[in-house]
Amino acid sequence: MEDESRPLLDSEQPGESYSHQGSTDSLDFKTKRPFHVEHRNIVADDPLERVSAEAAVLNSRVQYYSRLTGSSDQLLTPPNHVVPPPEEIYAYSPLGTAFKVMGSEHAPKNPSIITIFAIWNTMMGTSVLSIPWALKQAGFTMGIIILVFTGLLMLYCCYIVIKSPKGIPYLDTSDWELPDVCRYYFGKFGQWSSLVFSMVSLIGAMVVYWVLMSNFLYNTGQFIYNYAHNVTVTDKEFGTNGSDRVLCPFPATDPGGNGSGGAGGFYIGGGNDTSDGSPFHHWWSKTNTVPLYLIVLLLPLLCLRSASFFARFTFLGTISVVYLIVLVTVKAVRLGFHLQVHWLDPSQFYVPEFRIFFPQLTGVLTLAFFIHNCVITLMKSNKHPENNVRDLSIAYLLVGLTYLYVGVMVFASFPSPPLSKDCIQPNFLDNFSCSDVMVFVARSFLLFQMITVYPLLGYLVRVQIMGQIFGNSYPSFFHVLAQNVVVVGAGVLMARFYPNIGSIIRFSGATCGLALVFVFPALIHMISLRRQGNLRLPSALFHSFLIMLGLSNLLAQFFM
Repeated sequence: MEDESRPLLDSEQPGESYSHQGSTDSLDFKTKRPFHVEHRNIVADDPLERVSAEAAVLNSRVQYYSRLTGSSDQLLTPPNHVVPPPEEIYAYSPLGTAFKVMGSEHAPKNPSIITIFAIWNTMMGTSVLSIPWALKQAGFTMGIIILVFTGLLMLYCCYIVIKSPKGIPYLDTSDWELPDVCRYYFGKFGQWSSLVFSMVSLIGAMVVYWVLMSNFLYNTGQFIYNYAHNVTVTDKEFGTNGSDRVLCPFPATDPGGNGSGGAGGFYIGGGNDTSDGSPFHHWWSKTNTVPLYLIVLLLPLLCLRSASFFARFTFLGTISVVYLIVLVTVKAVRLGFHLQVHWLDPSQFYVPEFRIFFPQLTGVLTLAFFIHNCVITLMKSNKHPENNVRDLSIAYLLVGLTYLYVGVMVFASFPSPPLSKDCIQPNFLDNFSCSDVMVFVARSFLLFQMITVYPLLGYLVRVQIMGQIFGNSYPSFFHVLAQNVVVVGAGVLMARFYPNIGSIIRFSGATCGLALVFVFPALIHMISLRRQGNLRLPSALFHSFLIMLGLSNLLAQFFM
């Protein structure tokens, strides 16, 4: 009779106490996981991903047990043998790279300095190229104020995300991520909406990458052509202050306008696309032909089953940012500072200190400071979790100082006169001649880095979309090809007709930031406080203000 009354899910052996059953620390790590569960949403080390029938069944068991964990009964938690290996987790930056994070209790932990620079490296992406342009759009003084204010808001929302799993009672949330928390509070809607907005950030990043790769490939080829044929650029085509050549690809005809010139709207052609009628320039055009050439190289790479090979080049992102900082410093020393204060009224060469186009900066910064979807994973590897808030704050400080340094140095050193500050481009490298050796090195290095990261981002898009729809990250070659054609087509169209990375970044940043930065963290925080009976009116008003701020940030992008 005693055996018949034993719960069906009870794995306790005779003579074994219940307290030992709930403990996993006393068991050998390998014996807890006798089966291999195929991981679908990470970059695998194995170039050939195989989803066996047994692995599919075990994955279904995990989903089944996850629906039972609403109870406080430890018997309903998923057994260890149906949980995928926790050490194989990849975090990604929307405009950066993806890398493995060792998160299990048996994996080595990182000191605070490593955690800080891991966050810095993940957050720093190609958005740094648009910071000077966005700073110009807001005005120098207002831009600095907004950058500091936005960084503090993003830091606070990130802090809410970090502590959100700990506010859930009666459940083991040690392995939870932001989508899991959203699913707990908002059900299927939270799970799917977090997935959709993550896709917005990823696909937006891939579009930006395609535009930049087209730009860098064109200028690299132009540099090689000019060097091989001894082509020199005349002073009539470029503005210069006598030291370094600086150009204005799209002169602003209205000093009070939005300053984006031709790059702000639909156009055919490019600022550096100085065609002389030769066959080379006919077949080597920044917007007409080069975006199509990239299809031959990148589309086959996107169709590979695994992108683990490209994950080995993630260190190039850090080297690229460091080189850009050196480049900006050298150019600023050579060009000197050119600043005048015009508070509200524009002049021929200078923009006012406060401009109505400041939402363009807030849109860019929302993505520039975005790390909320993977910050929990990054913090799990911290050797001293009690210092998570301090380390996160230091990382945000370093990121903010990096953006501030690049933005201020490029804006202040832009030679005005003879050129107007409105000439600063969404990609500040476009303000330098394709014959500039230092800029050529930067473009070549960034081109190689983006070619290795682009398939990695495509893999992350594929495993999330295909995994959710078909339950398989690679259902068939034709499914994967159809998805990649759509994603690549979006990049080609943008590179062809709207190669303004600043606008692409601000729209995708404001869109994904609305949900993953402002709405979900603020709602989760208020719901958690209300359930604990600690929600007060000032807190409710402030977090409601955050939600309205995120919504206003998105809506404002359509009026700029």
